[in-house]
Amino acid sequence: MHARIRAGDPEAFRELFRDHAQLVYRHAVRTTGDWAAAEDIVSLTFLEAWRLREKLRDEGDSPRPWLMGIAVNVLRNTGRAVRRHERALARMPLRDVLPDFADELVGRITDSEELAAAKTAMAQLRKGEREVFALCVWSGLGYAEAAEALGVPVGTVRSRLSRARTRLRKLTDGELRRRRKKTEPVWAGGQVQGGRVDAARSNEERTR
Repeated sequence: MHARIRAGDPEAFRELFRDHAQLVYRHAVRTTGDWAAAEDIVSLTFLEAWRLREKLRDEGDSPRPWLMGIAVNVLRNTGRAVRRHERALARMPLRDVLPDFADELVGRITDSEELAAAKTAMAQLRKGEREVFALCVWSGLGYAEAAEALGVPVGTVRSRLSRARTRLRKLTDGELRRRRKKTEPVWAGGQVQGGRVDAARSNEERTR
């Protein structure tokens, strides 16, 4: 399979896409929080895989670590491009703001408050921790596969994942508390429009 990919065998690439496109897509959705952007990531990843096919080595039974390494690099590059675009937009005069549906799209994955809090917390992790967590936990790669994908030692993957789990749990709990505190109903001290307090005050005023 590896030799056929390096040789540019179209059927081998169709098989590669068939077996791993969904994995790359899920990883991209969870990393970007945007279904449409994830589709672009899949396309760019397999275009890069075709361009870099001769660099695929024979180590391992599957090309999955090699392919996910390409996906990680594509996500890094597109992330930098998005940040440059956002900075450029920030320098432009303000116009009517359109709603951002990214959070809504992510919420459809599990439709849970916990996922929304975890997504916010993930953005606060260091890049290396975020990438290791996404590969090992969300995409199901083993330590060795993630190490190959990121080009780092297995020990680095283990330590980053351990730190990421600890920090993410703490950050997510804090984000959930913040969200729930923000949405708690606030007692208006009787100043409810059309409520009993207003009605009682109106009766008192009429009898004065």
